[in-house]
Amino acid sequence: MKFKLNELNIQMSPDYTKINEWDFYSSDVLTEFQQCIDEGLDVAEFNDRFIAVSEMDNCEEKNKEGDRLFSLVSKTEMRNDYPYNEPSDLNSIRELTKAHSYQMNNTIKLNDKITGAWMGRICGCMLGKTVEGIRTDELIPFLKETDNYPMQRYILSTDITDETKSRYKFGFNNNCFADTSDGMPVDDDTNYTVLYQEIIEKYGLNFSSEDIADSWIGYQSRNAYFTAERVAYCNFINGFRPPLSAMYKNPYREYIGAQIRGDYFGYVNPGNPERASEMAWRDARISHTKNGIYGEMFVSAMIAVAAETNCIKDIIFGGLSQIPYTSRLYCEIMSVLRDFENGVSQEQCFNNIHSKYDEHTGYGWCHTIPNAMIVVSSLLYGNGDFGRSICMAVETGFDTDCNAATVGSVLGMAFGINNIPEKWTDPLCDTLHTSIFGVGTVRISDRIKMTLKHIV
Repeated sequence: MKFKLNELNIQMSPDYTKINEWDFYSSDVLTEFQQCIDEGLDVAEFNDRFIAVSEMDNCEEKNKEGDRLFSLVSKTEMRNDYPYNEPSDLNSIRELTKAHSYQMNNTIKLNDKITGAWMGRICGCMLGKTVEGIRTDELIPFLKETDNYPMQRYILSTDITDETKSRYKFGFNNNCFADTSDGMPVDDDTNYTVLYQEIIEKYGLNFSSEDIADSWIGYQSRNAYFTAERVAYCNFINGFRPPLSAMYKNPYREYIGAQIRGDYFGYVNPGNPERASEMAWRDARISHTKNGIYGEMFVSAMIAVAAETNCIKDIIFGGLSQIPYTSRLYCEIMSVLRDFENGVSQEQCFNNIHSKYDEHTGYGWCHTIPNAMIVVSSLLYGNGDFGRSICMAVETGFDTDCNAATVGSVLGMAFGINNIPEKWTDPLCDTLHTSIFGVGTVRISDRIKMTLKHIV
């Protein structure tokens, strides 16, 4: 007896209602359009076409229209009046950097600095994780009613009542709290720090972008990755290798995802921002382009510089020295620095960020540039105070756990573990949970020892 593959003559096509928006390019074409505009691509005349596709129900025809839009933007030229020059290849990036020298002024032992960096990152992440995704029009009233504004402590489970839940759209039900968690819960921000430690343990400091791509597939499931990382992961599976994995149907190519992955490269390159940022570039290029890449290079370089100085401005300029001065990221960070020097208040500084970027859109909330501006502002206005700085990064909104984790990592490296009060570190119980295959839950102290082993 012979059987047909499709015996019932059913039309074979995916159920588009079951596909996550990060896995379906056509579902987020307005983000693509905004990204193209900001990159300087001459796409303004296609505005109506992007809107029309975005309003379609997810279906095969929308998928085809998305393919047409991607083909269109891939062939679009840059605007003649675009003022920025933003390459993604390392040699071109290096040609557009400005060197910055600094005075070494730290006597803190490297062990204390590495411990501070790890603990600072995890504490900041814990603080912001509880309210990740909330917007400031709800965050600030909530902090005020719980006597935590300006923010000065973790948000606790006892801050949340049924009455509280009824007043806010943000869901507090499944969030982690420092007073009920057995250590740091699983989070992508801390997963990446451990994952790259595992990659260096396996491949050494000369790992390749291909090594990272293969490790992403081998160490975590697809659901551990978000936005640009999810797109890149699916592209790996479908045969797109770096750097095409970052470019193919990836509207999130300048989102914050790479910026949160660079810390470990700073940890293992103390005093060597060039080497730290080069390693960060090898990583970022698998999922990001342009300012998405620069964000990771900037953070890794800042942390490397923080190993030798606790001068906040030197740390920031040390990070800037590794990215193109012709980029949007560089220019926006310089605007924050100038405002700080000119006496602009903390409140006005953060208001300026909110006026430029809309936290209520996915693009504004998750883009590298506004979040990097928040990191820099928190470092400047926090003036070395660990708790105040990470709290500032959270109460400003946007990507709360990512920004506080980066601020905590920089300050932990700059000032060492003794600058982090125990009220922040005690709830961690030397425990970090991960979703990395074969790793699971780890002792933070063991990871610190491994880091010191990786420093050559």
